[in-house]
Amino acid sequence: MSKNLRKEVFEMMHIGIIATPTEESFQSAKQKGLDFIEVCVNEGQDVDAFYWNRGNLLKWKNESGVAVESIGRWKSLRIDEKGKVIEEELERCYRLIDVASELGCTNFVSGCNYVEELSYYENCTAAIHFFSQLIEYAKPKGVKISTYNCRKVNFVHNPEVWKIVHGHLKDLGIKFDPSHSRYFGGDYLQETLDWGHRFNHVHLKGSMIINGQRVDDPPAGLDQTDWKTFISLLRVKGYSGGLSIEPHSPVWTGEIGEKGINFTIEYMKKLAF
Repeated sequence: MSKNLRKEVFEMMHIGIIATPTEESFQSAKQKGLDFIEVCVNEGQDVDAFYWNRGNLLKWKNESGVAVESIGRWKSLRIDEKGKVIEEELERCYRLIDVASELGCTNFVSGCNYVEELSYYENCTAAIHFFSQLIEYAKPKGVKISTYNCRKVNFVHNPEVWKIVHGHLKDLGIKFDPSHSRYFGGDYLQETLDWGHRFNHVHLKGSMIINGQRVDDPPAGLDQTDWKTFISLLRVKGYSGGLSIEPHSPVWTGEIGEKGINFTIEYMKKLAF
């Protein structure tokens, strides 16, 4: 790899934060020197209201110079008990993809639920069908589809199922968070080495495990994750997506929470130069 190509990859690995879709979020990200925000419109939240607010989102994006790097939807049922895609949920995802396209956001994140009445084969087949429809809809709109390795209403979260679902769907990416791998006994560095070429988006969430027990999700850089090796491994894999800070701790809130976010920003800027 040439020096010029390495420099281009380094510059494309930029830092942002998960935030609510408000003008304040864009301005706060700008003040912190961040490149983007990530927006999650999860189960129970109003997809239609988000869709009809897309004009404001575009305005706030342009005024602040802060991009929208990823839009995601967590904890929703996509497959019914018979293994069929739930059409209403598919339409919600399509609307979110439409917003992503209008905002110049190239990544949409979704999971897929496991149906206990069905076999593992049938679940994988249903997931492939669901993600195939998202990919077909999103591709001409310039949006990539990614699964997430969180376990919330989602079984497409580890290398064994990635071999089947992502192995079949070559255009399906992965939103990766090292903490989920750590908390469920995985090897996040090995997973990155093996699957980092399929990562479209990365979450920066700290994790702390003492004597096998999950204790807290402190700010990234103040936790046990080997971020230096992880970021360097992303470079090895040619990663060119965003690094999205996810404040998740019940301890680091309020004023100390803001200090924790600022620490992570400065810490990651030294790694993702």
